[in-house]
This record gives sequence, structure tokens and C-alpha cells, in this order.
Amino acid sequence: MSESKYIHKSHNVSVLIYHFVCPAKYRQVVFSKAVDTTMKEICFEIEKRYEVHFLEIGTDKDHVHFLIQSVPRKSVSEIIRIVKSIIAREVLHIHPEVKEKLWGGEFWTDGYFVNTVSKFGDETNISKYVRDQGLEKDYTILHRSKQLALF
Repeated sequence: MSESKYIHKSHNVSVLIYHFVCPAKYRQVVFSKAVDTTMKEICFEIEKRYEVHFLEIGTDKDHVHFLIQSVPRKSVSEIIRIVKSIIAREVLHIHPEVKEKLWGGEFWTDGYFVNTVSKFGDETNISKYVRDQGLEKDYTILHRSKQLALF
């Protein structure tokens, strides 16, 4: 896996990492070694043209996992729209057998799963990091959300 890095812009520094899961349309088994290779090459081309960096790309037979780093200016929906639309267009063009499997239709389902990822750990670790930052360790919690327990 490639390392995430701090992205320095004129007015901010960020490390925004997202985990996307994108299923193929109808959960069809469309990913093969040839399609995987094509998709990886397309992702590298996307990196050259957009502020999107692929830290990891992984496929299962009917869905893809993307670990993507981007900048605050790009919304989650914009990132996934760029990635899904370009990959779909190019894969369907290069691999007509995939188009046949999908009955000539769309490549991806309409939806996707997204989760933020931190290079510093989970919520507990980040909360501890924030508390330990002050010089005098004089941190006061003004609000902490408490999720209801079902059991």
C-alpha cells in the first residue's frame, strides 16, 4: 500500500483518506485479471488529471475497494463520481465482454459505501491525541456524543 502524505495547499494542510466500496451492477462477476489491470491503469491516469491519489485498489469478483486520498476542495460525491464514471466508460470500451455480461447496461450500481480513514487511529486515539496537545494539559471536553446501546 502506498503511504498517505500531508498535502500542502496555500491555506491548509490535509490528510483526507476515504475507503470506498463500489459494487458492479446487479452484483455481476465482472472483474477478471484483464479488467483489474485495465482498471488499475485507468486509476493511474485519473491521478494525473485530478487531485485524487489511490493508496490501494482491491477487487473481489463483484465489487472494488478503493482507498483514496484527496483534498478538502473535492467532496466525497465528486471524488466517487469522477472515479466511477471514468472507469465505467473506459472498461466498457476496452472490454466488450463486460458489457455483454451486464446486458449492455451500466457498469456500477448507483450506490457505494464510503468511510473516512485516519492515519492516526480510531476515535479513541484521536480524542486522546487532542487532549494531550496543550502545553499545560488543560483540555476541557465541552461535548461528547453518547450513542445509545441496544443491549
